[in-house]
Amino acid sequence: MHILFVCTGNICRSPTGERLTQAFAEEAGIADLTASSAGTRALIGHPVEPTAALVLEGLGGDPTNFRARRLTTAIASEADLILAMTERHRDKILALAPIQFKRTFTLREAARLAEEADATTVAELAVARPRYHVQESEDVADPIGADAETFHAVGLEIATLLGPLLRRIAIPAQ
Repeated sequence: MHILFVCTGNICRSPTGERLTQAFAEEAGIADLTASSAGTRALIGHPVEPTAALVLEGLGGDPTNFRARRLTTAIASEADLILAMTERHRDKILALAPIQFKRTFTLREAARLAEEADATTVAELAVARPRYHVQESEDVADPIGADAETFHAVGLEIATLLGPLLRRIAIPAQ
């Protein structure tokens, strides 16, 4: 399974998701779980934002050698699951790759659906979406321009949403 994370600049939220997924896969010994990230308005070639990198390291991820890249149709089309940080990002992904509708969710939406519908596959997440729709925003806030405490809160939110989701959908059935 390949998971693609998408945010705006691809220097904070989406690299955090990518690198935490990589750490999870390594720790769980799941060789066929991979992750990448891209930004809808990426700061192409930039490393992880310094405060986000410190938060990521504190959460067990490695920001080393990361370089931001812009979301393209090809990048979106290669993913088995796409996790956007906001509903707006999800909409931009689907404008580029509408065929990925059943594989594209916000991170918060996918985590919620996995729990509420007891979904254990990407297909089950897609089936559950219309039955478990909510009206409130399912965005993960952008910490750019905020203080270190905000960066930490956002990083922790991503980790808190991602951990249970990965345990449900990424660990091979025994």
